[in-house]
Amino acid sequence: MSDATPAPVPTRRPSPAPRRATVVVVGAGQAGLSAAHHLARRGFGSALDDPDADGDAARTLVVLDADDRPGGAWQHRWESLHMGTVNGIFDLPGMPLPPVDPDEPSRDAVPRYFAAYEERERLPIARPVRVTAVRAVDDDPGGDLLVETTAGTWLTRAVVNATGTWNTPVVPDVPGRELFAGLQRHSRDYRRASDFAGRRVAIVGGGISAVQLLEEVSRVATTLWYTRREPVFLDHDFTQSLDGVDVERRVAADAAEGRPPASIVSYTGLGWTSYAVEARRRGVLTRRPMFTALGPHHVVEADGSSTSVDAVIWATGFRADLDHLDPLRLRGPLGGVPLVGTRARADERVHLIGYGPSQSTVGANRAGRAAAVALVQRLGAGTGAARR
Repeated sequence: MSDATPAPVPTRRPSPAPRRATVVVVGAGQAGLSAAHHLARRGFGSALDDPDADGDAARTLVVLDADDRPGGAWQHRWESLHMGTVNGIFDLPGMPLPPVDPDEPSRDAVPRYFAAYEERERLPIARPVRVTAVRAVDDDPGGDLLVETTAGTWLTRAVVNATGTWNTPVVPDVPGRELFAGLQRHSRDYRRASDFAGRRVAIVGGGISAVQLLEEVSRVATTLWYTRREPVFLDHDFTQSLDGVDVERRVAADAAEGRPPASIVSYTGLGWTSYAVEARRRGVLTRRPMFTALGPHHVVEADGSSTSVDAVIWATGFRADLDHLDPLRLRGPLGGVPLVGTRARADERVHLIGYGPSQSTVGANRAGRAAAVALVQRLGAGTGAARR
């Protein structure tokens, strides 16, 4: 008979009860801040102020942001992307962007602006909190949603999803990519041209970022520009009143039908920006058809020949960061989420902003307001007096 003392049985601690908010906004970039602003203006208070509130006595709001600090995706942009060369930043609602030095990096200026906005608006933002899944509590189409996160769970009546695309970069599945022995970077992880100094660099992509990186990297390296299709440069200056309205109409039509959002450039064409003009002047704006495969130290050209390269920059864009919504089965047969305005057609409790026609900063502002108005109408009385 053994005298050994039995090991204690570990005690399982119960999971903390979910907290409650009438509306959960996911993401604190331009779209998320806009939605929070317009909800707050319509009487939604902070769900963070009273952790024991049941969420029914008053309309409450919380914004869950995966980043450590304000700034959205802007805080992660490469060092040389300055305010004078960004594609456009629209004022947040109710607070104009202050004058900035065009030579200041956007990764510094925009987060500073967002931080000041959050403080002035006193928005209820919890960070860093990453949303991992959103599920229906039961089969009631008007019932609560359960928002699972890295910092506990939330019960809510509605979700405004504003997660953007930054965390879901796209890299083409090119044969031999895993065999390539050189340096590979997606534009998401690009920091500075000097990392590629003296190399032979293949830059892949036909969008604005690809042209920017081509112009910059070509100053310190030999560059080769590859695109799937011949880039289309505009023969006129892009205007919001004509080109912009047409683009929004076409993108909105695709979103309504449930087509996955394409890049804005695929609708607009490339503009003759200062860096595009400079790349052309220096003779580096020369496109090659997309290579068909990668070897350890080379690419296989479309004609079957081989070209040695030391590095590849994949400026191949992003897809919408929506995987956490998959339990709700919002996607249509075409692969995207069909929308009615900002609302998911399959579930009136979910609004998508910064998605489809609201990918631009001005579109994100409009979508934030539209989602707030729609939610106030759906949730009914009790939100306090709406303020314009």
